[in-house]
Amino acid sequence: MGLKQHAIAANPLRSKADLALAFEQLTKPLIPYYSEGKALLQLGVTGSSYAPEVAQMEGFSRVMWGLAPLLAGDGLNDELLAVCLEGITNGTDPEHPEYWGQVNDYDQRLVEMAALGFALALVPEQIWEPLSIKAQQNFYNWLNQINEHPVYDCNWLFFHVLVNIGFYKRGLSYDAEQMETNLKRVEDFYLGEGWYADGIGGHSDYYVPFAIQYYALLYSKLMAEEDPERAARFKQRAGQFAGQFIHWFAEDGRALPYGRSMAYRFSQGALWGALAYADVDALPPGVLKGLFLRHLRWWFRQSIFASDGVMTIGYAYPNLVMAENYNAPGSVYWAMKAFLPLALSEDHPFWQAEELPLPELPALSAQQAPHLVFCRQAASDHVAAFNTGHLATNEHTHTSAKYEKFVYSASFGFSVPRAEWGLSQGAFDNMLALSEGDNIYRVRRRNEETSIDGRVLTSRWKPWRDVEITTYLLAGLPWHLRIHRIETARELDAAEGGFALPLAGSLQLQEQDGAVSGQSGFGVCGIAAIRGYDSAELVGAQANTNLIHPRTVIPTLRAKLAPGVHVLVSAVYGEPGAAEGFALDGWQAHYSVKEEAGLLVVFGPVGEVVKVEL
Repeated sequence: MGLKQHAIAANPLRSKADLALAFEQLTKPLIPYYSEGKALLQLGVTGSSYAPEVAQMEGFSRVMWGLAPLLAGDGLNDELLAVCLEGITNGTDPEHPEYWGQVNDYDQRLVEMAALGFALALVPEQIWEPLSIKAQQNFYNWLNQINEHPVYDCNWLFFHVLVNIGFYKRGLSYDAEQMETNLKRVEDFYLGEGWYADGIGGHSDYYVPFAIQYYALLYSKLMAEEDPERAARFKQRAGQFAGQFIHWFAEDGRALPYGRSMAYRFSQGALWGALAYADVDALPPGVLKGLFLRHLRWWFRQSIFASDGVMTIGYAYPNLVMAENYNAPGSVYWAMKAFLPLALSEDHPFWQAEELPLPELPALSAQQAPHLVFCRQAASDHVAAFNTGHLATNEHTHTSAKYEKFVYSASFGFSVPRAEWGLSQGAFDNMLALSEGDNIYRVRRRNEETSIDGRVLTSRWKPWRDVEITTYLLAGLPWHLRIHRIETARELDAAEGGFALPLAGSLQLQEQDGAVSGQSGFGVCGIAAIRGYDSAELVGAQANTNLIHPRTVIPTLRAKLAPGVHVLVSAVYGEPGAAEGFALDGWQAHYSVKEEAGLLVVFGPVGEVVKVEL
């Protein structure tokens, strides 16, 4: 545990004052790392896809996501505000050594302009008016570069919008046509039920709640009078979305790790505060407050800080293995988006409400837009999302691990490869990994077809041109079934991984013929062969491959496949806690598998039937 972490972990996070204190606890350690001219935040030396000076400007800007709401809600942080005003003055001055520079098309600095545009709209008295006339002109000129450059055709479209809202609110010249064009284009991403794709054909992941929906709610609040129809539509969609997104959270506040940009940590829960900020009444204020505060409490108990109190790159602990190519040392302060409720007054229903637990939620929630079926086991507070996979890939770092595993767990997390050689380096939890006998494994990267029917998820995928796999998942907790029909023209080694078990406490191994499980102080993970596998083992994954747990083992089945048709069937178990009464053959109480007239017929716990040609 980092030396500074214990202080924020002790913050009770019950009131607005507690949240303001948390913001101070997170930002005070940053003060020594501002540059001489205060325009750059120099938090580390690890690299990213953009230059170090751009990364340092990014760190500066991302703090504004929290500072602006603090100031809007009559909070005070005179030291940080003075630093930021000096930094804006110098960073936008072309004659200053720390000038943020001329931007290019698709530049990272276009991303960072959004926080400054939002601050300009929200708190001009503190961010704009204290600047000299020359500094104001420089600030405007630097931000206005965004209207001369294209951005990526995804959530980035809102960056033009937020900057121009800032200009409009200050009575400055702004690009109304650009705003309208971008807002109309975002409509093309809408999928229904509150969901967007992050661009045409893009994934539906956390970029919906912490980006598209978040920015739409800022718009709906700031532009309610000027654009009431669109503002109302954004609020209505956000309310719809909240009804599905609530299933992504466990009672203890943790959210499902899934997709890219997990280094942004508690931005996962930023939507709950944004709903309150925009006065969306989709959930009772006490439920929103509970979701929001429990999420922050969970995060502040994790080992996410260095000894000086600065947040590290990683998820539940410092980890560059899982990071994106665009994760610089300051990138993680995107999490400051979670501090939006500081803009609300003390008498707002959000702050006046008694914190409430999660409402009673169904054990299963099928969500078509993100291709996920959520299962919830109340007794162990386990939330897992079963995944059909996707028809396209975004080609970001570790795309297969972040988007194509068969199931993602809020408790067990997911793993990314450390290197390319073998099962230990590959860390193939909740995946079918295939090799041509050379110890180099391929996994599902994208799919030819996908579908969801209740708790049955189906996908067809081709790891090679002459290898076609149809995968059926029968979603459930603590047991679920996987069926793979494999047509292969080549000899293959197959490895089927279950949940990654954290090595917390002494490891207890349980083995039977074709089945294996491990139990630690954290919980139980196991896998049992039903058809087609040759052996079972616990694979010791290399350290720092899992997002939540630095050291894990993965229950794994193995098989050798000759050219031809094969049907593999396995039962997979995962449960945090003591898992009383667990047995490796326990799946038989929930599922049955039979052969009938050349078909494999699988029956699920509530009458589901899957038929697979043998």
